[in-house]
Amino acid sequence: MLQETGRPPLTAVTDATFAETVLAADRPVVVDFWAEWCPPCLAVSRSLAELAGEFGDRLRVVTVDTDENPATARAYGVMSMPTLLMFRGGEVVGSIVGARPKNHLRLSFARHLEP
Repeated sequence: MLQETGRPPLTAVTDATFAETVLAADRPVVVDFWAEWCPPCLAVSRSLAELAGEFGDRLRVVTVDTDENPATARAYGVMSMPTLLMFRGGEVVGSIVGARPKNHLRLSFARHLEP
C-alpha cells in the first residue's frame, strides 16, 4: 500500500527522533535518506518496504526526508539521493549511494546483519 506521497509506508525519522530511533536501536537499522523531488528514491523505497517485510525483526528500515530534516543529512555527509546508511550499535557500518536493484540491497543488508 502506498502513502499519499506515492512512497510505501516505512517509519519516518526526523532530526529530533534520529538518535533514539537509529543510534539507540537494539538491532541493525537501514536509513533511507530521500527527497520528494528524487524519482530514483521512489523506486528504492518500494524495494525497501518489501525488504523490511522479508527481514522482519532482524533489521529495521527507516526513512529521513532530507528536505525536512537537513541536520541529520548534513551530520552524515549525505550529498546524493537516495543514500542508504546501515547502522549497527549506533555506528555506520555500510552505505549505498544511488538506486540499486532489490537483490543488491538484500545481499548488502544480509552482510551487515553478521557481527
